[in-house]
Amino acid sequence: MGRFARLRLEIMMLCSILFALTLSPVDAFDKVRGVNLGGWLVVEGWIKPSLFDGIPNGDMLCHKACFLCAAQDGTQVQLKSVTLQKYISAVGGGGSNVTVDRDSASTWETFKLWRVSENQFQFRTLQGQFLSSANDNGLIMANADTPGMTETFFIERNNSRIHIKPTNGSYIQATTDNVLVANYQFQPGWDDDNVATFEMTIVSNNLHGDYQLANGYGLEKAKTVLAEHRKTFITSNDFEFLWKSGINTVRIPVGWWIVKDPDPPAPFVGGSLAALDSAFAWAQAYDIKCIIDLHAAPGSQNGMEHSASRDGSVDWPSPDYISQTLDVIDFLSARYANNTALLGIELLNEPSAASVPLDMLISYYKKGYQIVRNYLSTAYVIMCQRIGNADPIELYQANIGSSNVVVDLHYYNLFDQSFDNLTGVQNIQFIYNNRAVQLETLNSANGPLVYIGEWVNEWDVTNASKIQYQMFGRAQLEVYSKASFGWSYWTLKNDQPHWDFEWNIKNRFLLLSSSSVKLPNFFLVAALSCGTFLLTMSSFTR
Repeated sequence: MGRFARLRLEIMMLCSILFALTLSPVDAFDKVRGVNLGGWLVVEGWIKPSLFDGIPNGDMLCHKACFLCAAQDGTQVQLKSVTLQKYISAVGGGGSNVTVDRDSASTWETFKLWRVSENQFQFRTLQGQFLSSANDNGLIMANADTPGMTETFFIERNNSRIHIKPTNGSYIQATTDNVLVANYQFQPGWDDDNVATFEMTIVSNNLHGDYQLANGYGLEKAKTVLAEHRKTFITSNDFEFLWKSGINTVRIPVGWWIVKDPDPPAPFVGGSLAALDSAFAWAQAYDIKCIIDLHAAPGSQNGMEHSASRDGSVDWPSPDYISQTLDVIDFLSARYANNTALLGIELLNEPSAASVPLDMLISYYKKGYQIVRNYLSTAYVIMCQRIGNADPIELYQANIGSSNVVVDLHYYNLFDQSFDNLTGVQNIQFIYNNRAVQLETLNSANGPLVYIGEWVNEWDVTNASKIQYQMFGRAQLEVYSKASFGWSYWTLKNDQPHWDFEWNIKNRFLLLSSSSVKLPNFFLVAALSCGTFLLTMSSFTR
């Protein structure tokens, strides 16, 4: 073999290596520059509050005011006897007796409402049991693990006062023995202080998710409301806008009930699977990739509305619920395995550090990874860090999968008291001094890729100027673009402007131009240069 022939062969081998490097999945894809389609297939009332406007008020007390316009599933209430001036308490947080003997109210005295109808509710205790009238003597206990007719009560209200009555009995009264008994056989009045009247305090009413919407409207009305929402909130025009804005990926939150579409278990409403199919078709049309994000797992992994929690409880960490969740991952992996728009599947969004043990989560992630790999050899398997007091490094040390594994971090300069009093400059410094350092550490770790799956151009800075917002957004883009997998903004549309990606772009509060320019790929340039050199040498040898 001649000298130039040998040189040409060596150059060709080098070019093949360089071309192979250009085809590594993340580099070829130029990292994720994404936007979340939040509030679409998983409802979050704060994103579009008007979805809840039509839920009917209660009408149960001849023209008297009622609280059912506010009392959805998960509303937390405390009840005080007007005669004893003591609070109702589930002793030990539930599981045994109910007393009316507390001078002040805390966790044992707080009950979560489960809505059955416009005027029928069940009361859940701190530990998860329900108030029950099942005892023959009418004594109210907190010992029912699952609710039925004897755990269901009619509630009547006038201003802050209420009457409570089992579905098959007399009104509940507070006795001088400091217990509750369902044996008051008269119609209690509102103006006189009687033993069957209680003062009700609504402690919180901040859950407005899929469960509250569907259970509040009822099945037929909820179908109408959600069908219109899914048809209009996200459309093909939005994908065109994202493509023109330089966005290459959408992260699409879905709920576990999608696996049962078109007839999911009550109160959930079908139709989200067809909408997800539409999103994939639009994505293909505009050369946009899709990440399917399991945002709401059965039983709720964090107790928040965006996990479709009924009452704020975190019941997901159980064998049955985890098994159901793995079935969802199997369904989604199989359905979209051959779809060219699929980039990855996120196994679970924002599990709670306080309620989801790390070993249980890692076990789930390992099983989920293997399920995805049964259908997809190269799709990215994404694992969200636990929210709360948890360090994402815990997932890097878990050895969950061998290829194309990603850890999702959510970065907000919100939801923590440490941000409450920061100035605009201090918020920006935090991005450079804290977030950049963490990203550099994780990028260099021997493990998964890093993904900032949620961030927003909003903060707790009062009266910030447009220029300040632009600087804050620019700082985040500059730092988060260094994440080895990329980033996704939360969220495309929102009634609150600064959370709304479209509003930010159109009003130039967020400037993407510098971050969305596709810079030349170093390895691709080198490979092309090799090809040019090879042709030159070939001509020279001839």
